[in-house]
Amino acid sequence: MSTMVATNKRSFGSVLWDYLTTVDHKKIAILYLVAGGFFFIVGGLEAMAIRWQLVTPMNDFVSAGLYNELITMHGTKMIFLAAMPLIFAFMNAVVPLQIGARDVAFPFLNSLGFWLFLFGGIMLNVGWITGGAADAGWTAYAPLSTTSPGEGVDYYVLGLQISGAGTLIGGINFLVTIVNMRAPGMTYMRMPLFTWTAFVASALILFAFPALTVGLFLMMFDRLFGSGFFDPNMGGNSVIWQHLFWIFGHPEVYILALPAFGIFSEIIATFSRKRLFGYSAMVFATVLIGFLGFMVWAHHMFTVGMGPAANSIFAVATMAIAIPTGIKIFNWLFTLWGGNIQINTAMLWSLGFIPTFTLGGMTGVMVAAASADYQFHDSYFVVAHFHYVIVGGVVFALFAATHYWWPKMFGKILNETLGKITFWFFFIGFHMTFFIQHFLGLMGMPRRYWVYKEGQGLDLGNAISTAGAFLMAIGTIVLLYNVIITSVKGEKVGGDPWGARTLEWAIPSPPPFYNFKQLPLVRGLDPLWIEKTEGRDGMTPAEPIGDIHMPNNSFLPFIMSLGFFIAGFGFIYQKYDLAWLSLVFIGMGIALGSMLMRSVKDDLGYHIHKEDLVKEAKE
Repeated sequence: MSTMVATNKRSFGSVLWDYLTTVDHKKIAILYLVAGGFFFIVGGLEAMAIRWQLVTPMNDFVSAGLYNELITMHGTKMIFLAAMPLIFAFMNAVVPLQIGARDVAFPFLNSLGFWLFLFGGIMLNVGWITGGAADAGWTAYAPLSTTSPGEGVDYYVLGLQISGAGTLIGGINFLVTIVNMRAPGMTYMRMPLFTWTAFVASALILFAFPALTVGLFLMMFDRLFGSGFFDPNMGGNSVIWQHLFWIFGHPEVYILALPAFGIFSEIIATFSRKRLFGYSAMVFATVLIGFLGFMVWAHHMFTVGMGPAANSIFAVATMAIAIPTGIKIFNWLFTLWGGNIQINTAMLWSLGFIPTFTLGGMTGVMVAAASADYQFHDSYFVVAHFHYVIVGGVVFALFAATHYWWPKMFGKILNETLGKITFWFFFIGFHMTFFIQHFLGLMGMPRRYWVYKEGQGLDLGNAISTAGAFLMAIGTIVLLYNVIITSVKGEKVGGDPWGARTLEWAIPSPPPFYNFKQLPLVRGLDPLWIEKTEGRDGMTPAEPIGDIHMPNNSFLPFIMSLGFFIAGFGFIYQKYDLAWLSLVFIGMGIALGSMLMRSVKDDLGYHIHKEDLVKEAKE
């Protein structure tokens, strides 16, 4: 029972080893939160450099080449290394608890997924140190990406390959967990909305990420081994890269947005003191969004010459996604209608999200019109639309989830005054930054341009946009201060500080490492609320107290990921000297050796005996 000793009584070395080897989904959630938060801050600093470069005409704050690296790494980092892992942090922290499970289906793979993501993310950023990061845009369009000098794009390709494998593993893990490990009585139509959105997002990961993997694999061969998949001079086709990227890239928007919708559904219902309006419609809208998300990828490519028939089909499919999204917007509004609304930080983010995301959806329908898109394409109008969806939807949701589930993860509530200061700085700064960019785009300001000339009427809009970015930065700094001060001085809270309705609030905060002493019996939607209305304190158990089987910690996921990381350098630098090829064999040897060890070594875990559980309950 030594694992039940509080972390603050252990040495730093033992805590570090615990996190390096952990397979506990709650600790992996914290790892995702820390790593994703770090990349979010770095990506934000890159965004600040971009905005400062554009604050005045003909500015020379950064060079043209560095500007290309900044816009490439900012976009790549925010999508793949910040938003995705932060979504995974809350999926890891909450989904197993919401379905009444003691862990995820594959704890070892859960750990492997994190370490692959982290090592891939580190590789993606190595170019900053070695003389040049990726500079071909976050979409890495060929032939710009295949002919870019240096190793920046090589790091992009190998880093995303490794990181994407981790994300794919995570998605499969959550699919299996939700299908197989729900508590007794939890049918699919009793699952909380956040679990439903995590389920559909995991299915999207399963089908979308292989397209990116294939595209990156082909680009790797073009860059490192002289093939010509995307080189028209060798019989290739550069537009094929766009298809492969966007077949992944548009579902990726919903991989991020759907869990965000689930987060807001949980928060709005909890703090409206009402059951979520139209639960069944919300579930079917979630599934329909996931399905339609694969039908619209070429709306990013209206200007490449596909022809009027293809453009029309993808335009209609894109507009159709507004229907299930609109269902969700109205259901959130109807949940608020007549509710006993409690305004706190998490609810502020949710209320700010509804009009913000609606505006992002409205401009999405505008750019879905293929003929109009010829005007909008590659202008700041598209930048504004994209950020209204990703920041106004996903980042708002991540901030809301941080305030909502922080007490469940860490046992302390973030300071509400500081939380509201964060919200107002970030919310006002966000709209200052991006609303004006719609008009900059309509006035002719193109994306990705390093400078703009005086006398074009773009000066004031860019100055306002940059000022807003600084307000967003201040809000983020206040949140970091809030986290630190709460960790040091915050008071401990009970298992259910919000008076919530779902299973994660039925156990102590933070949860014990086995989650549920006895699996709960789920008797309907909002199972904890049902128990409260019948006067019970906690959930009705579905089983007597018995032994609990738990998995052993393992260092192999870390070692395996390190092996692929080492092999990546060998692949990149072998084009200069075949001696580097030895790193491929060393790295792959480490990775494959770890796989072999995992395969031949029996790892049966251990049991927590019911006597220990009974004794702990008495204490």
